[in-house]
Amino acid sequence: MLSEKTMQIVKSTAPVLKERGTEITSCFYERMFKAHPELKNIFNMSRQQTGGQPKALAYTVLQAAENIDRLEALLPVVKQIGHKHKSLQVKPEHYPIVGKHLLEAIEAVLGEAATPDILQAWAEAYEEIARVFIDIEKQMYEEAKKEGAWEDFKPFVVLEKRRESETITSFYLKPADGSDLPEFTPGQYVSVRIKIPGEQYFLTRQYSLSDAWNKDYYRISVKLEAEEGQPKGKVSSYLHEEIEAGSSLEVSAPAGDFSLSGQTDKPVYFISAGSGITPVMSMAKTLAAQESGREITFVHAAKSEKHQAFKEEAEKLVSGNPNNRLLFIYSQASEAPAEHAVKGRLNEDLLKTIVKDQDGEFYVCGPLSFMKSVIEGLQKLGVPTENIRYESFASSLEMQIAN
Repeated sequence: MLSEKTMQIVKSTAPVLKERGTEITSCFYERMFKAHPELKNIFNMSRQQTGGQPKALAYTVLQAAENIDRLEALLPVVKQIGHKHKSLQVKPEHYPIVGKHLLEAIEAVLGEAATPDILQAWAEAYEEIARVFIDIEKQMYEEAKKEGAWEDFKPFVVLEKRRESETITSFYLKPADGSDLPEFTPGQYVSVRIKIPGEQYFLTRQYSLSDAWNKDYYRISVKLEAEEGQPKGKVSSYLHEEIEAGSSLEVSAPAGDFSLSGQTDKPVYFISAGSGITPVMSMAKTLAAQESGREITFVHAAKSEKHQAFKEEAEKLVSGNPNNRLLFIYSQASEAPAEHAVKGRLNEDLLKTIVKDQDGEFYVCGPLSFMKSVIEGLQKLGVPTENIRYESFASSLEMQIAN
């Protein structure tokens, strides 16, 4: 237990962390990678370069400082980060390394303002925070083991590679040892680790499982990250251009807390954009296969019909119930869209025509700006916040920062 004095000192640092937090975390990552370059095998170095990861960590540190006297308030965020750590194989032995370099970064950035009392208080606070993470992640590892999941990364073979749209390609993955695959929760993701020729370290990325569970294969569907004026994504472009049926990949066990709720007969709304269709496709296919009779409204926004993935699958999954609805929204349609589609964007007026029951369950996934717009629109329509679940591929932490 932390002393009252320690908690008060840590809370008193919140204003400076709010102002200089990203500066501290950027310094932290620079120092840690210099001392432990092997950790570049775990971290997404692209997010280091864009500043997304330092910003997300700065937000987490600030939240820890503001809530140090009631860490239970952080449990939802801790569990979310814990799932990511589990998928990357972060272990207890990594936490002392992080703590050492975080304290050094605080001292380096704040200079004389980082008094011995502040550094000691943060050392004690970090130990307490790390213990919470380690305990939760230990429980996650143990639960996964009971459910038949594997530890670390496991060799898989690509059974099939299928182009779903102009930018999204699916990979059907089977364990190289031929073993059956454990069940996962619809909405979860796996980490894929590859060694690209010319790269010094492993590159690891998370991809949502895009199909309902079966024991024979997992399916991931990868968007080619190649926006105009931006460098191509190293991993997505390698998967699209170099990986074929018969290729080998290393895959972690499923993780993630963006999941389909059970034990209810409420109507369910799946609202996605771009590659955000992947986890909700897994959810929708699972729900449709259960034949529970729940009404499904499936809405997806894309640039055009060429960018629309899983068109036939989506049409099939809503066909089992006359009350189900399907809507594709194309922002750059060159001609009159086909059946189930409209031209435009998912704005507040269109959202009004979609939402028939504010007490339904809403699952939202896509780019950050899309997420904010949809969630704000749903709230204006009277949908309770607790009925909205979301997954942002930018980062759920960045979603909270933006809010």
